[in-house]
Amino acid sequence: MQDRRNFIWKVASAAGLAAFSPFIQSAQGKNLKETIERSAHRDASDVATDEDFWYLIQQAYTVSPNILNLNNGGVSPQPKVVQEAVEHYNRLSNEAPSFYMWRVLDQGKEPLRAKLAEIAGCSAEEVTINRNTTEALANVIFGLRLKAGDEIVLTKQDYPNMINAWKQREKRDGIVLKWLNFELPIEDNERIVKEFENAFTSKTKLVHITHMVNWNGQLFPAKQIAQAAHRRGIEVLVDAAHTFAHIDYKIPDLECDYLGTSLHKWLCAPFGSGLLYVKKDKIKNLYPLMAAGDPESEDIRKFENIGTRSFAIEQAIGHAVNFHLMIGAERKAKRLFYLKKYWTDKALQIPGVRIGSPLKPEFSGAIALLQIDGIEPVELSEKLFSKFKIHTVGINWENIHGVRVTPNVYTTLNDLDRFVAAIAEIAKK
Repeated sequence: MQDRRNFIWKVASAAGLAAFSPFIQSAQGKNLKETIERSAHRDASDVATDEDFWYLIQQAYTVSPNILNLNNGGVSPQPKVVQEAVEHYNRLSNEAPSFYMWRVLDQGKEPLRAKLAEIAGCSAEEVTINRNTTEALANVIFGLRLKAGDEIVLTKQDYPNMINAWKQREKRDGIVLKWLNFELPIEDNERIVKEFENAFTSKTKLVHITHMVNWNGQLFPAKQIAQAAHRRGIEVLVDAAHTFAHIDYKIPDLECDYLGTSLHKWLCAPFGSGLLYVKKDKIKNLYPLMAAGDPESEDIRKFENIGTRSFAIEQAIGHAVNFHLMIGAERKAKRLFYLKKYWTDKALQIPGVRIGSPLKPEFSGAIALLQIDGIEPVELSEKLFSKFKIHTVGINWENIHGVRVTPNVYTTLNDLDRFVAAIAEIAKK
């Protein structure tokens, strides 16, 4: 087991956090550190159900006690230590911008790259920092050397921004998009892999895999699909917006060539932060979205030529990593699945309620799709907020219809009991 004491120290002192973090110095912060230290050798499954432990995690956030946010799938709030870091670095930058931004804070970029590579399980020379999944994947989609007639396999359940990016390449360059259209949920990996394999031809150049479908939380077997693709010489691009720092894995586990994710989702990093992974031997032939001095460089940094950026957001990512490490990736993944299972088990006892998501841990995580017979998704989402002040999102997208429900580490069982009571009242009427 990794040394939790070391993680606690990182949260308290990395990059001088202790010097400017009121939360770390507060009684709540000290209590949280002590509790995690005492839990260092407990089994992750045991901690996942320890409500006292997670109540202290909730106190590390500034979420509203009145509006229940169950739409963390869109963007997650940041813990106090991350918010305080953004404020600190922003104030520092404004003292003398060109000095503190480029000569001081920019010195933290390479250590941050190494920190992200550590939790990603890959080389720091394969990781680049950007603003979100869309930007990360756009570098790949528009940087690949494709020509008219080349085929790309993707699904109707992929994220709209990525679908639109591929459609633009189709219109501009004459590539061919081969669409799969799944009826989800599916708890059969062999069936999913087979559908992808059946779409591969001698003209297929790349397969686009959404690791977790954002609409309903379906987890696709990215590794098995990648293996099937590589046997045919097909490259693999993974959209990991909803699995990075959510599901416990390392990027090389997926055996992909390219991967993009948003750090402001499950890592709880500052809004507008993301990560692009490009396997080392793929960097040279991938053109950057923003022009670099040498577009055929083998240096991963060629994908970071965006001009002036937010140094405050960038440097605060490191504190989000520390907070994630403090909780522990395995503990976090088990807690997130436990929260989904807790409320779905109760909701399925209510007449007229269905769940449009996989319910087994090998096919899902925290995200689940609520369906109530006779109520349209948007109407249901509006009812939940107007009467119960529970924030969700109605989904109507390519065979997926329902209300997406996404708790996070700060969500308590009391919160979910409140949610289930609201479901019961709405379903009864």
